[in-house]
Amino acid sequence: MQNDNLWAPWRIGYLQSLEKEPPIPAKEMEEGCFLCRYWNDPAHDAENLVLWRTSRALVLMNRFPYTGGHLLIAPADHVADLHGLGPATLLEMILLARDAQTALTEAIAPQGFNLGINIRRCAGAGLPGHVHLHVVPRWDGDTNFMTTVSHVRVISQALEELFGQLAEISRKHNLPTVPE
Repeated sequence: MQNDNLWAPWRIGYLQSLEKEPPIPAKEMEEGCFLCRYWNDPAHDAENLVLWRTSRALVLMNRFPYTGGHLLIAPADHVADLHGLGPATLLEMILLARDAQTALTEAIAPQGFNLGINIRRCAGAGLPGHVHLHVVPRWDGDTNFMTTVSHVRVISQALEELFGQLAEISRKHNLPTVPE
């Protein structure tokens, strides 16, 4: 039996940097946290690609998407994991994920979705101090080696263009449909 390996030696630099990374005090993390900055700056929602805000959470486009339409759902509270969130916030985040699925389905017609939460850096959290939910649209055949081999992602639509489509669909369907 042949054993084929796919090598990604560029990852070791990232992994080694985690060992050297000092713990960040909660207050410093909150001040440097882009989700907290966006939460406190509703006047710039369009510029920050914030689609929706409710009393407990934000829905925004990921500026570094895995695929087109990749959204983030973040609670207002700067907490590192689900244990720091109350039941009402957890429920609201799931309801927002449902509404995000509705809007994305109409805008770009994905054939499926991945929903995920990366808790702590070793699990892939790029922002380990502020837990958030990823909504990632998927299409048959969209998995490929572009990211691993070429360090590139193929995103077929500009973020601002899709943001405009999702904003229009949101108005048309009165999304989000989360009770306040």
